Parts: sequence; structure tokens; C-alpha cells
Amino acid sequence: MNYYPTNINNKFELFSEQWQPKVIATMNDYEFKIAKIEGEFIWHSHKETDETFIVIKGEIEIEFRDGIVKVKEGEIFVVPAGVEHKPMSKKESQIMLIEPKGVINTGNIDSNNLTAKNDVWI
Repeated sequence: MNYYPTNINNKFELFSEQWQPKVIATMNDYEFKIAKIEGEFIWHSHKETDETFIVIKGEIEIEFRDGIVKVKEGEIFVVPAGVEHKPMSKKESQIMLIEPKGVINTGNIDSNNLTAKNDVWI
């Protein structure tokens, strides 16, 4: 078996599109995904699972119907299952998401222009 780490910063250099998460690793039934984001996403929720946001570079905000949380570089925030939320970033930010395999990034909303393909590795 070959043992080698994955360099997250190098992976971000391999793509430019935004709001299209890319898988960089798996653990059991979970995927570690990275994405570049800027601007506002859509309101959505994930009925069956929590969603973990880790900010690698930049700063994001996650809006909820009853408030907002700012997540800065080096910070982590977990959105509980079923909670409607809308991520956003004023400038391009780099994030990591941790979620079960098969989770659709737009959750309960079918958005042709924002719904990403699943299991896209980089």
C-alpha cells in the first residue's frame, strides 16, 4: 500500500468553478469535499444529515431563518440536520465540507445551475 498525504492547498489549484464541491478523501461513508465559493447560495436544508463547514481560506457567513453565523479562516461550524440555511461569501473563500456520500449540495431544492454532480474527485 502507498502511504501519502493529500495536500489540500494543491487540490484547490486544480479547479476554478464555484459552488461545485470536489471529493478529496473518504472515511467510512463520509466524504471530505472542497469548494470555492463567492456570493450567495440558495436556501436549502439536508433532512437526513448534519453538514460540516470548515473554512480553509477566507470568511463565510451562513444565514438561518432566525440568525446568522460568521465562520472565519481556520474555524468549523456544523449545521444540524433539517435546518434551513444559506451559505455566502463576500469574496472568494475556500471551504471543506464533511458529509455522507450521496448528499446533494442543494439539499431539498432542485437547482439546475447550482446542483453539483456527486462523487466528483479531484
